[in-house]
Amino acid sequence: MGTVNVPEDAYYGAQTKRAVDNFPISGLCFPLSFIKAIALIKKYAAQVNRDLGLLSPELAPAVMQAAQEVIDGTFDEQFVVDVFQTGSGTSTNMNVNEVIAGRANEIITGSIGGKSPVHPNDHVNLGQSSNDVIPSAIHITALFSLYNNLLPALKELHKGLQHKANEFAGIAKIGRTHLQDAVPITLGQEFSGYARQIELGIERLRSIEPRLAELALGGTAVGTGMNTHAEFAHRVIALIAQETACPFVEAKNHFAAQAAQDAAVEASGVLKTVAVSLMKIANDLRWLSSGPRCGIGEIILPDLQPGSSIMPGKVNPVIPEVMLQVAAQVIGNDAAITIGGQGGNFELNTMLPLIAYNLLQSITILAAAVTLFAKKCIDGITANKERCASTVDTTIALVTPLVPVIGYDTAAAIAKEARETGKTVRDIIRAKKIIPEDELNRLLPDGSGK
Repeated sequence: MGTVNVPEDAYYGAQTKRAVDNFPISGLCFPLSFIKAIALIKKYAAQVNRDLGLLSPELAPAVMQAAQEVIDGTFDEQFVVDVFQTGSGTSTNMNVNEVIAGRANEIITGSIGGKSPVHPNDHVNLGQSSNDVIPSAIHITALFSLYNNLLPALKELHKGLQHKANEFAGIAKIGRTHLQDAVPITLGQEFSGYARQIELGIERLRSIEPRLAELALGGTAVGTGMNTHAEFAHRVIALIAQETACPFVEAKNHFAAQAAQDAAVEASGVLKTVAVSLMKIANDLRWLSSGPRCGIGEIILPDLQPGSSIMPGKVNPVIPEVMLQVAAQVIGNDAAITIGGQGGNFELNTMLPLIAYNLLQSITILAAAVTLFAKKCIDGITANKERCASTVDTTIALVTPLVPVIGYDTAAAIAKEARETGKTVRDIIRAKKIIPEDELNRLLPDGSGK
């Protein structure tokens, strides 16, 4: 358990202090982007309530200014409530209400804090409930972060992978299945598969936008809209959509929007899928660059830092390993969010803070890692053409393209002889004169990609 000493210049009040004093302190706090989304709601709530004649024109400007200052980051240190709190997120909602009220009172009277003339509940929280504000803030922050961080990062990664697919189009190498030699492909074809995975990930993220765009605001306590004006929600949401350039709309059904968090669960599932794609790509790059002399060594990754404190000259695949760890974290977050989604009992989900923290963390760390992956790894990859050529020339799997011409059994016998003698498939075919030279050259690719 922990306590907090309220400094003389604290803008938050007694309810926030009680929350901090009585909740376990994990050291985890919401990202400031989430706090700013709540403040964005408060800013436009004050404007709309003023326009509707519900908030006096003397108080509304101060509330709006204070909320904007929160959005600008002026009071970042004032948001002190732990992530693990009441399941509705009421403590964080009140933390924001109290900071805005405390600052608004300072603007009007010159004295920090307090409940007069601006009251945190009666004025800042007017027409709202934690039960519709917190789910709305989750959707606002998640969709805004997707638009402005993760999707742009994935587009750059896709661009980089597609560029490598084109650059490596003429480099033949051996394909692998079950970690064993398969049939020849080009390095470009291999990278084209990675590019398509990312392209599909972008499409999947785009597909969830309509559900994340629905905001619970206007439902207040249980979805009925008690104590709020009929025009309040859609007016506030329209202003939020205009400022964020995101297509936010009022939820079609407020009971679903507050009782469940299905859109957040869906979004997390898509993020997990993207993470699994990135994990596959990062793992392949580690394998393909392994060595440099005693591994596969078909590609060369950028050299970023010494790889060992004891082995001089060792270079490790640092960035792919960063990507793998981030992907693992996102997959773990999805498990927590899935459990959190099951916390929708009757008219309210009571695991909102857990869902918010993990969903926003997944988006944030994926965006950062993908940006790093594209710039510090993919863009600098080069092909080891000699190594790629040698794998094509020496693999026993090179016999496979000959099957339609010489038959499976003959091809199998050649493969067996190559395995036992160490000779190449090409050399055995030539020695036995099974296929004319020109036909052999047509059927079997060489390291130049011909």
